[in-house]
Amino acid sequence: MDFERYKKTAKSYAAYVLIFIKWLNIGLLLGVLGGLVGTAFCYSIGFVTGLREANPFLVWFLPLGGLVIVFLYKKCGLHPTDTNGVLLAVHTPASISPSTGPLIFVGSTITHLFGGSAGREGAALQLGGVLGWHTAHLLRQPEKDTHVVVMTGMSAVFAALFGTPITAAIFAMEVASVGILHFSAIVPCLTSSLVASHLALALGVTPESFPLAVLPHVGTGNVAGAMLVAAVCGVLSIIFCIGLKKGHKYAKKLFPDSYLRIAVAGISISILTYILGTNDYNGAGMHIVEHAIHGHAEPEAFLLKIIFTVITMSCGYKGGEIVPAMFIGATAGCVIGELMGLPVGLGAAVGLVSMFCGSLNCPISAIFLGLEIFGADNLHFFAIAAAVSYVLSGNFGLYSEQKIMYSKIHPEFINKYAD
Repeated sequence: MDFERYKKTAKSYAAYVLIFIKWLNIGLLLGVLGGLVGTAFCYSIGFVTGLREANPFLVWFLPLGGLVIVFLYKKCGLHPTDTNGVLLAVHTPASISPSTGPLIFVGSTITHLFGGSAGREGAALQLGGVLGWHTAHLLRQPEKDTHVVVMTGMSAVFAALFGTPITAAIFAMEVASVGILHFSAIVPCLTSSLVASHLALALGVTPESFPLAVLPHVGTGNVAGAMLVAAVCGVLSIIFCIGLKKGHKYAKKLFPDSYLRIAVAGISISILTYILGTNDYNGAGMHIVEHAIHGHAEPEAFLLKIIFTVITMSCGYKGGEIVPAMFIGATAGCVIGELMGLPVGLGAAVGLVSMFCGSLNCPISAIFLGLEIFGADNLHFFAIAAAVSYVLSGNFGLYSEQKIMYSKIHPEFINKYAD
């Protein structure tokens, strides 16, 4: 009897070992592929951003760039795909066209070249999701495993581009279904993100890192200030999410023709840039985030970034919303932090983490993001930021295909899509 029981146990354990080896190999494969794709995308965005900053007049060609993006999608017979399409592939058997990856790459590069207000990480998630989905089908993976491979690809490209491998792995496991973590994906997601980030580093990609100049004391005043920043950013994340979704709805209603819609958006961004006399709100704006961390931010910067990003992303330009959300949080946090007497950089750091969490409903990822970008010495403040903004952002989120599985305020299963 004991022999038979041990035999069954050994057989069961052997299955775990085989599955582990399978996911390890898939993680390694997608880590290499995602690292190469992410590095290429990073260099592409970096090159066109430098070109635009050296030639500010290029913003006047944004409408023309928009027309090219719409033409390319129509030529390939595709509806513009965003991160929602990738999240849908995590939940359902939805397919992703092989043309989607190159179009996201080219479309995002065009948007950044001509000054659309968009980020990189949203596009990275899309590129990684496309890469993962097609890898799964080439390897003939069953439907349930395909979902895991999609998450693995998302982890890889996100990690390569931003240089935060732990955040990338957790984020891919957390973002699709709020309230749960897909722990079955931990081996491939962690493997792919670590491989991709190290490969990107070896190929010259510099990780995003902003060590705080002053180590803040965990006292009553600083904690209260951090909670206020997080609360404000929780509300701002709601405004940002509503703005993007309502913006898309009303833009489509006012300008049914996709060519006209994107051209009007491009003209609007160009005119706003000219009126303001600055290019601070074009592109991703990571340099403005860095300034905020060092204690410098214009009081109106967060509001203007919301306006620029809503116009850009609602009308068909490509890229992502994550870095603009970080921009909004960092600049708002910097201003509020100064008013509250917080140490230099702390308000901006807490704001960035809070806005990331509130917009994406990913508290664990947000905490790791703070650790990997700002350092582990400020863990208490990042935990506070994530907790406060997670609850006060309600059920709103950047992605309509994101599912809120468990309530934020009650221990109950709700299974609804983000507002």
